[in-house]
Amino acid sequence: MSADTGRIFDIQKFSLHDGPGIRTVVFLKGCPMDCAWCSNPNSRELRVLQLRDATNPDVLLPDSRDYSVEEVVRTCLQDLPFYEESGGGVTLSGGEALVQHRFSTRLLDALTAEGVHTAVETTGYASPEVFGRVLAASDLLIIDVKHHDAAQHRRWTGVDNALPLRNLATALAAGGPVLVRIPVIPGVNDSPEDAVAFARLLSPLGVREVQLLPFHQFGERKYELLDWEYRMGGVPALHAEDLTEFRELLNDQGVRAFT
Repeated sequence: MSADTGRIFDIQKFSLHDGPGIRTVVFLKGCPMDCAWCSNPNSRELRVLQLRDATNPDVLLPDSRDYSVEEVVRTCLQDLPFYEESGGGVTLSGGEALVQHRFSTRLLDALTAEGVHTAVETTGYASPEVFGRVLAASDLLIIDVKHHDAAQHRRWTGVDNALPLRNLATALAAGGPVLVRIPVIPGVNDSPEDAVAFARLLSPLGVREVQLLPFHQFGERKYELLDWEYRMGGVPALHAEDLTEFRELLNDQGVRAFT
């Protein structure tokens, strides 16, 4: 992909959960991880995929298309009054926005030039050079820590956690706003022992606060439309009240946790 063109599978307006205020979230294709619980499974591949139409399974539809930087900026600026009123802005997500880092950086710069607050949701799995460029171009970094244990991280995401942790340390050292999130997944990282281990991993890096993301099944239907296997099928969703003990254990270890 060029720096001027990005492959996007959704532009979601009026989001309240991807950074401060009312936001537009730009979902980019491509991800180096293969998380078993991924709610956007089609985002893993950069190429355009075919999904079955939810209302007519015999019809196949492309899951994404290519946008220019100018086209995305124009779409996002339609909601500029809402950003200004609420302290919101635009968040790049995915997938992994750093896969298309040249486009993402150019888009972030263009939005900043228009006075729009920017955020990037990331796995942190990118070369330090790429990570540093995107970090410098965004106002807020939102980074997910999937697992505290390297072997379990590989088992459930397909890659090691050393690179994301290195990039997280870089972001924290840079001193800019960083929001660390933990997706809490049943049978993967939701035990009391996991909570303590997360705190012992993150606290020495300087993390003092984390957001917990309870597991949900919002993406299950997408696996059916792709004709892909879903490893988390039948696993019950979690709710904020289910994470009370997990949250308290993190708090006891000096890491404030909230949902």
